[in-house]
Amino acid sequence: QLQLVESGGGLVQPGGSLRLSCTASGSGFQLYAIGWFRQAPGKEREGISCINNSGGSTNYIDSVKGRFTISRDNAKSTVYLQMNSLKPEDTAVYYCAAAAGAECVGPPDEYDYWGQGTQVTVSS
Repeated sequence: QLQLVESGGGLVQPGGSLRLSCTASGSGFQLYAIGWFRQAPGKEREGISCINNSGGSTNYIDSVKGRFTISRDNAKSTVYLQMNSLKPEDTAVYYCAAAAGAECVGPPDEYDYWGQGTQVTVSS
């Protein structure tokens, strides 16, 4: 029902910034909570941030608080992740995912639709 496409990844130096976008096609985008996840080699997929359907509620894991900001524009069917003060440990493939229902949920298996991922590499 939803197709999600991430964009905006790339190579950046430590301390730099990137803005990731997650754009949806299909119906009902405004009904879904959207999460951002990342996965580094050999590690489990990790939820890092989520925004509810209206954009009125957001959450972040401690390691990205104060550095990353999630937002959404339902008129554009797009969710953004602004990433500042990037660190090498932020290097991963970043995915967006949609969860049926208005509010954010927990683990990856509770999300219904996924994008293809975009690589973020933070390195000197």
